[in-house]
Amino acid sequence: MPELSSLLREPRHVLLETATPLQRLRRFEAKLGRPGIYAKRDDLMLIALGGNKLRSLEYWLGAALEKGADILLVGGGASSNLCRLTAAAASLVGLDCVVLHNAPDTPENRQASFLNRLFGAELRFLGSVDESQRNAALAEAAVDLARQGRTPYIVGDSVLGAMGYVRAALELHEQSQQQEAPIRHVFLAGSMGPTEAGFIFGNALLGHPFQIHLVSVEYERDELAGHVGRIYEGLRERTGLDVAAWEQAPPHYHMDHLGGGWGVPTPASEAAILSFARTEGILIEHVYTAKTCAGFLEQLANGGIPSSEPACVLHTGGTAALFSQFGLFRTLS
Repeated sequence: MPELSSLLREPRHVLLETATPLQRLRRFEAKLGRPGIYAKRDDLMLIALGGNKLRSLEYWLGAALEKGADILLVGGGASSNLCRLTAAAASLVGLDCVVLHNAPDTPENRQASFLNRLFGAELRFLGSVDESQRNAALAEAAVDLARQGRTPYIVGDSVLGAMGYVRAALELHEQSQQQEAPIRHVFLAGSMGPTEAGFIFGNALLGHPFQIHLVSVEYERDELAGHVGRIYEGLRERTGLDVAAWEQAPPHYHMDHLGGGWGVPTPASEAAILSFARTEGILIEHVYTAKTCAGFLEQLANGGIPSSEPACVLHTGGTAALFSQFGLFRTLS
């Protein structure tokens, strides 16, 4: 395994003291009649119900603290996992936090954003603005805070955040060796890209032991590949490592579960939520993990992944969001 300290020289504030579990899904193995089914449980972390953004926050916090920041700025929807975990991480290191939601200030959105206030963050609702407008509002807020004598840091640099999942790929590879679980296939949600690009980059550093599968939950294939590829190339440039170019490390794309787009459930994604809950006692949510797990189960069931090749789904968390998603279910009453 590559030596992490020599690979990732960016400042890192450790939030994860130990590896997250690699769980064998024995009930699914029995149900599907095949061995070698696993979940990498990044939903099981000690901070704020966990989730993939904590791995990125180790690097964002490292950069913020090195800069001498005294306040974090972060943007997202009312139920954003990034906002929740940033608010929690800020409280852990004694920084203030301002959350800018691109959502109207309604009772429902305040309820969805409740955990941010619980962790002590200041909330600002921007209304129904798009991502570029939200980013402009973050930049403006940073300027205003600087004028007040504060030292703000805007959370979200995608290349820096991807460093966390370079580490995750190496972590999973080590676990698969320790547990004698020769995982060949890894399924991830296909979205904005830092998690995906970081994991694919880490896989390339290891010599491609995994075949990576991206189940799109947000974009059509070309746009998804563009997001992930740009961050991957950004990692190559930032680290200076001799790693294969993006065109030489392509993942497998699965587009059949995108449905109506980001946050719009499909019958298969709802079935996956129920199946994971009732088969393994694992909670997944509608926006990211349900569609990913639906694609994972489909490939296992239809022979897309040979039974001789162990496979793993990366559970990126988001569990807290599930409690505001009851209205998205169609088969529960």
